[in-house]
Amino acid sequence: MFSFSTIKKRNVLMSILLIIGLLLTLRITHWYLLVQGTENIAQQSEKQINELVIFIDNALAHYENIPAVLAKNPILEQSLLDQQNPKTIDKLNAYLSELQLVTESSDIYLTDALGVAIAASNWDKPNSFVNHDYSFRPYFIEAISGKSGRYYAVGTSSNKRGFYFANPVYHKGVVLGVIVVKVDISLVEQQSSGIAIASQYEFMISDPDNIVFLSSVSSWRFNSLTPLSQAKRFALNSSKRYANRPIGELNFMPNFTSGDSNTTQVYQISSYEGNEKYLERHQLMPNANWNVHILAPMKPLYESLPPIMLLGATLYLLLALFVIYSLERRKNLLRMRQAQNQLEQRVKERTLELEQANTQLKDTQDELIQAAKLTVIGSLSASINHELNQPLAALRSYAQNTQTFIGRNMIDDASSNIKIMIELTDRLADIIGQFKSFTRKSQGKDNATEISQSIEQAITIVQPEMDKQGIKLALTLLKGKCQIWGDSVRLQQVLVNLISNAIVAMQQSKDKHLHIEVYCDTKVNISIQDSGPGVRESQMSKIFEPYYTTSERQGLGLGLSISQRIIESMQGSITVENAQQGGAIFHIILPLYLREEV
Repeated sequence: MFSFSTIKKRNVLMSILLIIGLLLTLRITHWYLLVQGTENIAQQSEKQINELVIFIDNALAHYENIPAVLAKNPILEQSLLDQQNPKTIDKLNAYLSELQLVTESSDIYLTDALGVAIAASNWDKPNSFVNHDYSFRPYFIEAISGKSGRYYAVGTSSNKRGFYFANPVYHKGVVLGVIVVKVDISLVEQQSSGIAIASQYEFMISDPDNIVFLSSVSSWRFNSLTPLSQAKRFALNSSKRYANRPIGELNFMPNFTSGDSNTTQVYQISSYEGNEKYLERHQLMPNANWNVHILAPMKPLYESLPPIMLLGATLYLLLALFVIYSLERRKNLLRMRQAQNQLEQRVKERTLELEQANTQLKDTQDELIQAAKLTVIGSLSASINHELNQPLAALRSYAQNTQTFIGRNMIDDASSNIKIMIELTDRLADIIGQFKSFTRKSQGKDNATEISQSIEQAITIVQPEMDKQGIKLALTLLKGKCQIWGDSVRLQQVLVNLISNAIVAMQQSKDKHLHIEVYCDTKVNISIQDSGPGVRESQMSKIFEPYYTTSERQGLGLGLSISQRIIESMQGSITVENAQQGGAIFHIILPLYLREEV
């Protein structure tokens, strides 16, 4: 026998091991979910950035060939040769204005060989480009040398962000001037922002100097991704790329690094709107020489961690409790064997004594009967595994579904699954409580139980297995109240057991149909019909016997026996028959509970 001190030490040690295991479970779950979630976000970001780059490339490509086509128009060559003729310039201005409307570009203008604009589509506007010198712009320098020019900048006259396409205008092989088409990239930014909102991410586009000029977040625009030195600020001001716009610095933690486009990094970006963490991935657009950055928010992943960790802790505790229960059960079985051995020894001793004294026979018989009652507890412990199988299987299915939902960022569906799993853990506690009550010969807690609600709760437990097996459910419930007086938890046990048996019976069936129907008249009649092979006539009389089972129906053979005892304890009955079209029909008949109005 163990002393009180030994038992206390053992319990303390077991508690410490349980807590250590719980902490390790939480730590490993947190690490795995964070790594897996970050990897899923990175894969999604790769797909999103490819889509965004293709969209922006296509949006700019719409205007790319316009300057080359315009450069071949004789009116441009004539205007450059006859710049002093007002009529020629007026005709060109009207042509460029009409062309700007047709192409939906921002502005179109023509410069001479010195870079001075001689005509423009906005010639009649206050911020007209006419007579402005653009010889400092890189797109002009490339075009005047005979190449096609591309460049992003903020207009010095319009103060608007634009992307410039330029092409040389020739006369007998000599470059006379440059035709320029300006695209308003704020429209591209607006359309890209719509895509980003729909896909739940942010984006920014930076130039070769790491200056953000397009973004779905307004506070990020015209900010540098890296610290600005005095030399870099001087170079930006000299190039007039951003006109008179002030350039700030984005606060990255850790500092931003423009590494390989295949790498991802988690940054915290601080602004007046707050501090947010994003997973950043970028890709170079060679034609425009832009870097496109996708920033996926990490907040949804971080918010999803606590409920999943709680689920992991719950499953760990359930497993630990199951292990502890199994160990205790094994100890009890050993004790029962010892008790049986002792009993056998006592019987032998009593037998010898009975040979000497027949007067002690009655006392010995009473003692044998009393000892035989101990074996009933063993039969109860064997049924616990059977009753816990269905909720545990449902917990596993919902846990797998929740993991899939998290990977797809379906937080609402994942939260709904977690709520159901919490209810299932309560359900397991209720079942265990019932077995404890059963060992004390308790009748359970009876109350008014709604039949439709009990059926729906039972279906919730077996629904994942039904979906897995492809079973079609036909459910006919009553709209009004239909109540019985009994234990709702035990009634659910019966329903889950019968539905589970029906699922097993239909495993080899081609068409799998399950029909549950409720009638409510003077009595409550619940019928559960499957499309399986049915019950053999030779099995009808034995199907409700304890430990009776067949090769078609797996298990310990206790489910139907226990179900029958539960229904009979509610003053009802349970029967089985075969349907004419095939399959088995189980009928549960219970007294209708009529509440007396006061």
